[in-house]
Amino acid sequence: MEVVIHRATFEDRVEWFNMRKGIWPDAPDDYLNFDLDEILASENDAVFFALAEGRPVGMIEARIREYGEGCETSPVGYIEGWFVYPDMRGQGISKWLTQAAEDWARGKGCSEMASDTWLDNEASIRAHVKLGYFEVERLVHFVKQL
Repeated sequence: MEVVIHRATFEDRVEWFNMRKGIWPDAPDDYLNFDLDEILASENDAVFFALAEGRPVGMIEARIREYGEGCETSPVGYIEGWFVYPDMRGQGISKWLTQAAEDWARGKGCSEMASDTWLDNEASIRAHVKLGYFEVERLVHFVKQL
């Protein structure tokens, strides 16, 4: 299978939104749509798509941040969102996408790449570890109604 990675453009917005919905299915559509144009125009953001036989099969959103949990340098590359359609998982798509994001961050002067996921997202944790990422800390958020 031939996979082509390309940087997202305005024409990718509909597919990008659909993939974001795959990552965050409970998020309101307005929330998932609100920053697409801003990300495309930013020097510190990049979105890459994976195409297999001309069909979009996955994407990754990356950003340059001043800080990443567990990182020793600044700035750092950060994986903000990452999605591969279920029928394409386990075929190396994530490796190609993360490599594109890491190369982009390296080109921006970063020597570290960070990411996060929910504590109960075992599939994402396994994928990160498989790609060479290691866990640096766990965080529990609390809320109290006043």
